[in-house]
Amino acid sequence: MNCTELNMNREDDMKRPGIQRTAALLFVLSCFTGLAFSQSRVRQPFRIPTVPGYVLLKCDFHMHTVFSDGVVWPTVRVDEAWAGGLDAIAITDHLEYAPHEGDVRRDNNRPYEIAAGDASSLGLLFIRGAEITRKMPPGHFNAIFIKDANRLRVDDWRRSVDEAAAQGAFIFWNHPGWNGQQPDGVSRWYPEHTELLEKGLMQGIEIVNEKEYYPQVHQWCLENNLTLLANSDMHDPVQTAYDAAAGDPRPMTLVLAKTADEAGVHEALLSRRTICFWKGNLIGREEFLRPVFGGAFRLLKDTVTVRGTDWASVPVFNDSDVDLRLSLNGQADGLSVPRTLTCPANKVVRLSVQGNADHGTGERVVRIPYTVDNLWIAPGKGLEAEVPIYCRFVK
Repeated sequence: MNCTELNMNREDDMKRPGIQRTAALLFVLSCFTGLAFSQSRVRQPFRIPTVPGYVLLKCDFHMHTVFSDGVVWPTVRVDEAWAGGLDAIAITDHLEYAPHEGDVRRDNNRPYEIAAGDASSLGLLFIRGAEITRKMPPGHFNAIFIKDANRLRVDDWRRSVDEAAAQGAFIFWNHPGWNGQQPDGVSRWYPEHTELLEKGLMQGIEIVNEKEYYPQVHQWCLENNLTLLANSDMHDPVQTAYDAAAGDPRPMTLVLAKTADEAGVHEALLSRRTICFWKGNLIGREEFLRPVFGGAFRLLKDTVTVRGTDWASVPVFNDSDVDLRLSLNGQADGLSVPRTLTCPANKVVRLSVQGNADHGTGERVVRIPYTVDNLWIAPGKGLEAEVPIYCRFVK
């Protein structure tokens, strides 16, 4: 009997004695569980050009399970991450908040212990972590690359952070603008954060948490030379929280690592080599975003002939899974060009150019000054990128 047949006969099943009824219900559950399992065996790659000399790893360092206030088992987080194209994750259940402790044993090391085998079998880097959960200030902090989460569960938050540091953790401030702690959802920096920064106990901040981006926090990271992070802070199943097909993808921290292992991720985070992916935007330092754009935006024609004031076109291929949105920020010598250009992910578009009346004749490179509006090098500032086109001008 298949799932459909069983569903059609469920009223008959419910009339059976209790033990048979229970068996039928368990079989229904196994049908749906098997369906979900088979779907999650398909991995959807997420393609972004890397920076030469580094491996680009897709990561999420903030998520929860039933061992704190999440609603899924730890292995589900591993399966979701693998299916979503991620390379590295950390489960960071709250140390101090365990609403399900009447149903699951309170042990902050268990999420890692339960899911580590599955992560290894899927080739997913699985980093041990925990969330130090305190009122503002200082708020919530994630500590990853720790060795024993239970040792961090102490009354004094400073002792908890010190213990994480003693275990070699990378420590970052979570959701600084979360309205559950900050008045009216405005990010505020307190003396406690200055204390942590000066002691070297805060190495990064989430500039993106779940579906929120914090421009002020982005600026804090640039001013204080801190690592930029974007994480999902997922509590529910991923499919109920995000829908990439509908334009609502899961946020990620893209890590530029020297080696594709835990040590490589740790070193990259400490060295601030990250790019944040959020709602189709890439947010990072210019030194990393520029080569990413250069690897994605490819002209497929070496030379274009511009005849008088006629139109010509140059095919452009976006070799990535992120749309590129460009806007003109100056003049192109001898050419009229589009004020905006959208290059959909993995598609070829035509960049149309028109000769000006005074362009003259001969061959030369014309550099079109664009700003890539969805590659942010600072709050409100897109990456400036000249598009060079080799033109043959004729009458």
